[in-house]
Amino acid sequence: VQLQASGGGLVQAGGSLRLSCAASERIQNRYTIGWFRQAPGKEREFVAAIRYSAATYYADSLKGRFTVSRDNAKNTVYLQMNGLKPEDTAVYYCAADSRIILSSISEPNEYDYWGQGTLVTVSS
Repeated sequence: VQLQASGGGLVQAGGSLRLSCAASERIQNRYTIGWFRQAPGKEREFVAAIRYSAATYYADSLKGRFTVSRDNAKNTVYLQMNGLKPEDTAVYYCAADSRIILSSISEPNEYDYWGQGTLVTVSS
């Protein structure tokens, strides 16, 4: 599967953005899609994921501000980000895997397919 992330940009603190991850093939009942981010000089970190079953998972620190959802007809996963903070500034990536187990859902090395990333910059 090929993934294309989009929707990044420059936003003021407190603002919102919605990122999109478009897949080249059907993702419903097939792939878990994860969102990760990487800030300059930092390791890639887990943001959120939506399993093939549509169950959703979030990094504890982001619960309540970020929401992951899926449009099966468009083979697209969204990441709605509200109440953005300067520390949310990073390149955001989406990733997919068809065999990932729940205990590994936050591990970037467990995902086989990656999109190119989209930059989110939050100004103070």
